[in-house]
Amino acid sequence: MESDQAGDGRGITRRSALASAAGLGTVAIAGCTQSGGSNDEEKSINIAGSSTVFPLMSAIAEDYESENPEVNISISSTGSGGGFSNFFCVGETDFNNASRPIQPEEEELCAENGVEYIELIAATDALTVVINNDNDFATEMTVEELAQVWESDAAETWSDVNSEWPDEEINRFGAADTSGTYDYFVETVLGDRGHTDDYSATEQDNTIASGVEGDEFAIGYFGFAYWYQNQEQVSRVAIDNGDGPVLPSLDTAASGDYQPLSRSLYTYPAMSSLAEEHVADFARFFVDQTDNEQIVAEEVGYVPATPDVKQAQTEKLEAAIEDAQG
Repeated sequence: MESDQAGDGRGITRRSALASAAGLGTVAIAGCTQSGGSNDEEKSINIAGSSTVFPLMSAIAEDYESENPEVNISISSTGSGGGFSNFFCVGETDFNNASRPIQPEEEELCAENGVEYIELIAATDALTVVINNDNDFATEMTVEELAQVWESDAAETWSDVNSEWPDEEINRFGAADTSGTYDYFVETVLGDRGHTDDYSATEQDNTIASGVEGDEFAIGYFGFAYWYQNQEQVSRVAIDNGDGPVLPSLDTAASGDYQPLSRSLYTYPAMSSLAEEHVADFARFFVDQTDNEQIVAEEVGYVPATPDVKQAQTEKLEAAIEDAQG
């Protein structure tokens, strides 16, 4: 598996399109691929949630819609938490993408509204810390240094973190608190130290990247796929979890060497939606593509599912569809 190389011509073209779509935050897949006019039998699928899962879901949905032009798939990048609380758990969407597992308060909200669901693993991500391309001092950071930059009582200057670094103000760009990426970063790096409020928060990865690109002393974080699709814009930071610095890549995420920021990505289909055949068919298609090296790794930039994981997800989904349609 190549960790940093682009795929073939098709992959490059679609990666560029997906990166642009992710920046906009919402994509209607049918609008990208349908060539004709309206279809009287058009069927819809509405998906919200994680900006990290967004490019993977968009790529797979695009392929599905090209084979099923009567299906209109709309995907919104709302953040994992925003998708659960504002859309999925109140019955407004068919799927919610998430870059961390559903939380207890979200489970309660879904239960209150009678929304039943299953959890499906979509891929593995290497949450990536990025710096400006002209930054030549923080190319490697320990987890403790990372925590000092992002904790609630955060360091004000780079030299506050490491005396050998410049006495320059740290400018931070990161995920909003509705994001699963934010939640995962707090859980694995910050713990009870909390997350600083002194940063530019957004659900849009391109906004984070643009902020870091434009400021020599800036830092940010987002899912690996965005860096993979925009490798010239900003630089990855190698993270030292005690065994030496490791760069985020497909290989280091797959091997488990990139710690503590490797994580599973998820999508949650609603049981009531799986009762509809076109939704069930798309869910099957999605799971079937999770081990597709070209789409998941080469085009999007995540680690594909292993055969065992894919088989387990397939069995879980088929049991849910049988229950929903029984």
